Amino acid sequence: MSHIYGIGKSALESVCGELLQSIKDAGTFKTERVIKSKQAPEIDVIDPSTGKVKRVLNFCANNYLGLSSHPNICEAAKQTIDSHGFGMSSVRFICGTQDIHKELETKITSFHGTEDTILFPSAFDANTGFFEAVLTPEDAILSDELNHASLIDGIRLCKAKRFRYKHLDMEDLEKNLKEATEQKSRLIFVVTDGVFSMDGDIAPLPRIIELSKQYSAYTLVDECHASGVIGKTGRGTPEYFSIPDGAIDIITSTLGKALGGGTGGYATGKKCIIDILRQRARPNLFSNSIAPPIAGASLEVFKMMNDEALCTELISNLRRNTNHFRTSMNAAGFKILGH
Repeated sequence: MSHIYGIGKSALESVCGELLQSIKDAGTFKTERVIKSKQAPEIDVIDPSTGKVKRVLNFCANNYLGLSSHPNICEAAKQTIDSHGFGMSSVRFICGTQDIHKELETKITSFHGTEDTILFPSAFDANTGFFEAVLTPEDAILSDELNHASLIDGIRLCKAKRFRYKHLDMEDLEKNLKEATEQKSRLIFVVTDGVFSMDGDIAPLPRIIELSKQYSAYTLVDECHASGVIGKTGRGTPEYFSIPDGAIDIITSTLGKALGGGTGGYATGKKCIIDILRQRARPNLFSNSIAPPIAGASLEVFKMMNDEALCTELISNLRRNTNHFRTSMNAAGFKILGH
């Protein structure tokens, strides 16, 4: 009762206060930017110090193709609310699967040239859901040291042996593959981002696949920052490197970045893996289905990506903007990282 009357702090408040202060001291305390407009290249942001709205250029969203507020996608979401409602109030295997969820999974499968697809509430869930569902202590995971946090957390959730190879270092990857093979692991999975989000590095997928085949290993590639962006038609790093369909065993990606910017993620790949995820991936089994308007809007996104002229226009515009920005920043004396 003493704290209610302002005398002292509870143990919990003291611990939280110290932790928050350490975050501030480390310079990593995060403050939300409050936007008062649609997601776009220019946005209206509320100044926290004055409460006034100011117009700013937006370089920090993952709205790579400019689809987050595209009128076609917004209209598709509105129409889907009318036809399928707002939410499912259920998980997929009870009464949370609509025809549009299955249709969207089929569209994604076709887009990536895989065997089957399963939707997740987010790409983070797709990554955390895979490892525990599929792998056991008999297996081994080889992970690039700069992989996304969701891959790291997913790997922590399972009991497979863990190997971490140096960023993009294929010699170190092979060294780890040899060690995992010598330990007689049942399954070996090489795990990498396709495009690494912080610096823009692109994983050397041809060599990763070559080494994986050499050591009878399998591959998982996170394409969240590549889907819709990399490759002639936005099919990601496999298309960029002209890798044949099916050469990568499992791809995870998101509907929350270039592909509409909403929410939801997916895993797509070999049907045997997807079948296991439908039965055992906890983020899918125990989380609500993605909302119908998200599914309807995402179907419109893949329709647009399959329109050759429109897709070429979207990606060509992104290429022009990227080249202009990088060239101009280099000319201004800045060092621009990434491939």
